[in-house]
Amino acid sequence: MPVAEYHLAWWRRWLARPVIRIVLRLIFYTLARVKITGNENVPLRRPYIAVINHVSLFEAPFVGAFWPEQLEALGASDVWERPGQNILARLWGGIPVHRGDYDRVAVDGVLSALRGGSPLLIAPEGGRSHAPGLRQAKPGVSYIAEQSGVPVIPVAIVGTTDDFWQKASTGKRPQLQMHIGKPIQLPPAEGKGAGRRESRQRNADLVMRVIAGLLPEDYRGFYAENAILPGATSND
Repeated sequence: MPVAEYHLAWWRRWLARPVIRIVLRLIFYTLARVKITGNENVPLRRPYIAVINHVSLFEAPFVGAFWPEQLEALGASDVWERPGQNILARLWGGIPVHRGDYDRVAVDGVLSALRGGSPLLIAPEGGRSHAPGLRQAKPGVSYIAEQSGVPVIPVAIVGTTDDFWQKASTGKRPQLQMHIGKPIQLPPAEGKGAGRRESRQRNADLVMRVIAGLLPEDYRGFYAENAILPGATSND
């Protein structure tokens, strides 16, 4: 069945998002010491999947503010209902997903956005961890990459812990870091049934291992033993 064309309202692209990005940058620069590396790894004006670790509610606004171009975002549907967060979500737009179930509407929206040339932001751990250590990724990111054929950009976020606001609001100006890795073209999923699901899980784990290598050791969590450090390969 064909996927419906993804449509982004003009006022979001040309008005709401640029204003939000400026305001968020000013807020983050005021509250924190911001460090961004790897912008040169972003293939601008092409579709790709930017994959991040997800500790708290601060990652998406941080990435949205400082990413070199606008991103479409896949986020939990309840964000659109939470007081405060729902204002930002509705102004920015995005693709809500119902966690815990296979959400065909969300998958169709994601694939439509990518096939239309828009880059996508996704956090494959399945929700906020509330602790720095990585949790094992869900395999959905592999399915999306497989169906769209686009590369994956590993992105490591440091400093967005649940206590960030407490530190920032008392003038401590904690450091926020975003480290963007080189694009990864995931290998095709192999096999059928359970074998194919295992292949997709390996691909999702591969992306997270690269993210782990961009993170400090205390952030690596599930992937601490097999993180892929910058300059290494998945076979190392």
